[in-house]
Amino acid sequence: MNTRMRRAAVAVAATAMAVSLAACGSAKESGDKDGGSEPAAGKKGDAVKIGLLLPENGTARYEKFDKPIIEKKVGELTGGKGEVVYANAKQDATLQAQQVDTMITNKVDALILDAVDSKAIENSVKKAKAEGIPVIAFDRLAEGPIDAYTSFDNEEVGRVQGTALLEALKGTDKPTVVMMHGSITDPNAALFKKGAKSVLDGKVTYGKEYDTKEWKAENANANMEGAITALGKDKIDGVYSANDGMAGGIITALKAAGIKELPPVTGQDAELAGVQHIVTGEQYMSVYKPYPQEGIVAAEMAVALAKGEKLDSIATSKVDNASTQGIPSVLVPVVSLTKANIMDTVVKDGIWTVDEICTAKYKSACDAAGLK
Repeated sequence: MNTRMRRAAVAVAATAMAVSLAACGSAKESGDKDGGSEPAAGKKGDAVKIGLLLPENGTARYEKFDKPIIEKKVGELTGGKGEVVYANAKQDATLQAQQVDTMITNKVDALILDAVDSKAIENSVKKAKAEGIPVIAFDRLAEGPIDAYTSFDNEEVGRVQGTALLEALKGTDKPTVVMMHGSITDPNAALFKKGAKSVLDGKVTYGKEYDTKEWKAENANANMEGAITALGKDKIDGVYSANDGMAGGIITALKAAGIKELPPVTGQDAELAGVQHIVTGEQYMSVYKPYPQEGIVAAEMAVALAKGEKLDSIATSKVDNASTQGIPSVLVPVVSLTKANIMDTVVKDGIWTVDEICTAKYKSACDAAGLK
């Protein structure tokens, strides 16, 4: 992404954030309150060391997109002198706390943190702060003295999912929907749920509802099997799935139950399997989140704070967590992904190629969808 496009994206994100944060729970608009905007002492040169802690490797985005995007941008911002030290917690909050300790021992100059458990990580954030290491909350708003935050508009993600599901259910009288939310340890899951329900409340019946442990597909699969048993396989008109991985487990359960015409299923993250499910019609939609924009902003924040610079030119909005007010923030807009706009979104942006999507198994469905 060139500089002009990036600046425009950030400007749009900041504007969208200013409108959306009024209803964002803990991530609410905070006006001019004092908070995490003061830079750490940092280094003045380009030879900065940035710690990058990502939460898991089961979701493709983290190591396929976020890690290389951040590494590349740190290199560009530092003339190749900056270093990114990486660790993945593999969905283990205890391991991630140990990884923060290691980053502190290794004297990183700033830390980009995507928390496995936003509350459990608070003490680790405090430790980093005590050592003068600024912490950028990436994708999920962790608790503690966070210095900066970038993510997507997570309530809007839920609204986009809910709106698409209603569109798919148009013409169905009093539809019954199964709600498959994400993990309760992820603050984003609560925001997705809030956004989706703001659209769906009063318009559908919630047949069964689950908070899915660790976002795992196998847990969503087991939950869906329970919902089918409880409701009956002919009584489920739609399924709200908070992400694509869980959607895959849900689709497997629906097919295993012998349901020939699958109900519309939502998703998020535009994972390859999710896009392929959309092509075949097994999944109705996903939410495409432009990862390059989010990763670029995180890298910019980290390098600036590592050098002891302020974030005024990067983040024009602020959010609060439970303990810190006025955290400089940027939220990036999202896009509803359906069969109709695959070419104009994930293919155009280089997330997936047509060849990656349209393997032999999916060739006929791709041809029918016009993916060439």
